[in-house]
Amino acid sequence: MTKEINPNLLAWGLLLILALIWGSSFILIKRGLDVYSAGEVGAIRIVSASLFLLPFAVGRLKTLHKRHWLFLFSVGMFGSFLPAFLFAKAQTHLPSSVAGIINALTPLFTMILGALFFMQKITAKTAIGLVTGFLGTAALILAGSGGDASEFNLYGLYVVLATIFYGANLNLIKYKIPDLTARTITSVSLLIVGPVAITYLFFFTGFVEKVQTAEGAIFSLGAVVLLGVMGTAVALILFNQLVKITSPIFTSSVTYIIPIIAVLWGLLDGEHLYFGHYVGLVLIILGVYLANRNKK
Repeated sequence: MTKEINPNLLAWGLLLILALIWGSSFILIKRGLDVYSAGEVGAIRIVSASLFLLPFAVGRLKTLHKRHWLFLFSVGMFGSFLPAFLFAKAQTHLPSSVAGIINALTPLFTMILGALFFMQKITAKTAIGLVTGFLGTAALILAGSGGDASEFNLYGLYVVLATIFYGANLNLIKYKIPDLTARTITSVSLLIVGPVAITYLFFFTGFVEKVQTAEGAIFSLGAVVLLGVMGTAVALILFNQLVKITSPIFTSSVTYIIPIIAVLWGLLDGEHLYFGHYVGLVLIILGVYLANRNKK
């Protein structure tokens, strides 16, 4: 007889894989911005993810009901399209490691939006864990600016807005379309927003000229396509599956681990690591433990 996989081990395994994939996303965005504009990077990311999942999406259209379409459009916009452009815009003036750090605000906004609009109950232990993780994020933000809050780059607000959208997306998936599979949600939501990205990329940017003439264009394009396929298409399937088998707060905890990966990539790329980074990373890991202990 085949031994069943422990659900808790499966959930944590998916969480760590997602952290590795998404923690590497910020350095890929950075490489894409070496040649392309923020809008082009965002559009390439969505187009490549949408095309990669097109065969899966087409086969699932007949299984959808009318009520699904608005929610899938919202998931496509809040969970993929808008964040792709916001992160790229932020990283035009923000180190990749700091972008990954601020992304850890997602669980906080997931909790707030879930409580305000989806009647989600928050325990004291969960709240303490989320606050601890948030304090770790704050420490990392200060460390990322050399320890001086007055030097914090306002482009970080683009990332903050993206985390708000992520929080809304998590709750939509869990509470509004629980009857759809993770692959259906991901592929069809990207199919819906894909044409918008394609139209923008080819008719409103200089992408075609750059890819033909700019030095390093193919390498940068490859980085963003990899980001779209792995960091958006494949990762979102895993992510949406994780939402299905756990809770929005547990799933959003992946954004507590992402900064660790993002900072390590930043170090390899020549970004600096301050003492506050160590403090923040410890608080983040502690926050993940506190927010999710005693959960089945």
